[in-house]
Amino acid sequence: MSETQNLTLVQAVRDGLATEMELDDDVVALGQDIGANGGVFRATQGLQDEFGDQRVIDTPLAESGIIGSAIGLATGGMKPVPEIQFSGFMYPGFDQIVSHMARYRTRTRSRFSLPMVLRAPYGGGIRAPESHSDSKETFYTHEAGLKVVMPSTPYDTKGLLISAIRDPDPVVFLEPKLIYRAFREEVPTEAYEVPIGEAAVRREGSDVSVFTYGAMTRPTLEAAENLAEEGVDAEVVDLRTVSPMDREAIVESFKKTGRGVVVHEAPQSGGLAGEITALLQEEALVYQEAPIKRVTGFDVPVPLYAMEDYYLPNAARVEDGIREAVEF
Repeated sequence: MSETQNLTLVQAVRDGLATEMELDDDVVALGQDIGANGGVFRATQGLQDEFGDQRVIDTPLAESGIIGSAIGLATGGMKPVPEIQFSGFMYPGFDQIVSHMARYRTRTRSRFSLPMVLRAPYGGGIRAPESHSDSKETFYTHEAGLKVVMPSTPYDTKGLLISAIRDPDPVVFLEPKLIYRAFREEVPTEAYEVPIGEAAVRREGSDVSVFTYGAMTRPTLEAAENLAEEGVDAEVVDLRTVSPMDREAIVESFKKTGRGVVVHEAPQSGGLAGEITALLQEEALVYQEAPIKRVTGFDVPVPLYAMEDYYLPNAARVEDGIREAVEF
């Protein structure tokens, strides 16, 4: 049995990076303040001391330059892992992401690949100012050529990050900063992979299927446990990867329960809840016993400070959504 460490999610990010950098000299990290300062959330703390400033590179504040430089490194055979301080700061580099990062394999008719991982903390709940709390993962799921990973546990974070670094194609790795330090979990010290594109059933159930990912997994599980006391047996499926989604896991869970709820903190319109609902209509309509309920953020900018509590789905809102699906 391998040795383990008791890590928070953000510590698992650091451990995943350090593990792969130790194993593969082609892995480099770059971003604003990630070196001497260890990053805004300290996800890269100590890595520059360990691997030097040629592999852990402090960059200017220029997201398009950070992402563009990483693309250039990847075309040259390196495996860059650029960090953007907040996912809401990725937009100045959007052209690099959609015009080059996502299309390099297609543009070269698969003669070349682009092994890079674009990391960023996403989501609300930490009382941050404007543009620091966005959950806009669907921007990137629309782009063929990008994989989009959104872990919810320390164990999965390390394993998925290692899988992403080893993937020959670009991965957008969105980290739920709300739970960066919310809890700890035993994480193997050795390298291991969690497969990209595979969901995890966090709680078995027979009455209703609840699909979620990232930071919303915890309030969803809390809601499921609360409702179990009322006799409602909810299955909780953590997608872990939102592109490609584990369509088979989603459909199979729904066929078992016939009822569905989707929980995410992103705005409802154009969100992944709609995509999951459409998938279930196409693949499992004859099993459906009630309308699929969406429990999401609202179609407004994430409000500032304490008003976030009214925007983000919490256990109470999830419970209400599950009840609506079950009692229909």
